[in-house]
Amino acid sequence: MTMARARLVDPAVTRWYHCVSRCVRRAFLLGEGEHDRKAWIENRIRELAEIFAVSVAGFAILDNHLHLLIRLDPHIADAWSDEEVVQRWGRLHPPRDKTGQPLPVSAQWVAERLANPGFIATARQRLQGLGWFMKCLKEPLARLANRQDGTRGAFFEGRFKSIGILDEEALLATCAYIDLNPVAAGIVEVPEAGEHTSIRQRAEHVQAQERTEDLTAARGGSVTGSEASAGLEESLWLCPIEDRRSLGSPREGMMEGFSLGSYLLLVDYTGRLVREGKAAIAEGAAEILHRLGSSVEGWQARVEKMSRGRMFGRFFAASRARLREVAERLGLRRLANLNACPTA
Repeated sequence: MTMARARLVDPAVTRWYHCVSRCVRRAFLLGEGEHDRKAWIENRIRELAEIFAVSVAGFAILDNHLHLLIRLDPHIADAWSDEEVVQRWGRLHPPRDKTGQPLPVSAQWVAERLANPGFIATARQRLQGLGWFMKCLKEPLARLANRQDGTRGAFFEGRFKSIGILDEEALLATCAYIDLNPVAAGIVEVPEAGEHTSIRQRAEHVQAQERTEDLTAARGGSVTGSEASAGLEESLWLCPIEDRRSLGSPREGMMEGFSLGSYLLLVDYTGRLVREGKAAIAEGAAEILHRLGSSVEGWQARVEKMSRGRMFGRFFAASRARLREVAERLGLRRLANLNACPTA
């Protein structure tokens, strides 16, 4: 049964959501057109991440669908001044002339909106909303593609799928699953080679800092290399893998004490599982799973379920206790869990 988006997306339950949007009839519309539509989406995701009170931790853009891993940060939007809300809204929806061309955001335009408390409250709410983020990502591309193709009608399926991520192991599994989409589709052999993915962005960011030896060491299972790669994402627009606020970083990452090197090692092992169905696990990856409270067998089973194609369920957790907690909070007897883990 379809659930209202307001019940599916609630930062008080979880701030993390895996969003999936497919082209109509699953046609390969993102791989067509005179312009690179995948590059357009990637650039648009980055632009929206600068405007909205959200953090993007993962993305993968394929020919007929896209994946996003998003964290909602409503406390950031609540701390904005009224003028900052108006300026951000002006970047998102600038004033336009009679021909529809965007105009610079003028002081008068800002002042007129600052005099409207209702407008400010609505804009502030929308700038922290998952639905508005996805709308502002998909709608402009649909219009652009229809103009290019000389056609009308829907470009994307009407309703994007959102899956609430309820615990840390589910969060890591989702991030790895998104980054491994090109590997699972047989497009590339190794995760970092996949174009228009977050793992490619992370790898290129490290290469730009001339510290590729850290990534090489981490992929080889070196604990020293994994530690050396920590803190490399401070200036990256994506949400950092490691949450280093306790070490003085101003940015909130995904997980405390879990470095980029550890993530790359885990993705490397998971990628071999996806390609080959089984793989020898490096000692470092086994240690990572143990630290997460998981096991090689449990992780492999989880990866297999996620790789089977269609995803059932609106929530994803590795813990039955966490599922029961959220079901009780929502007033439900049970939750349809992506990992097929029952609440009782």
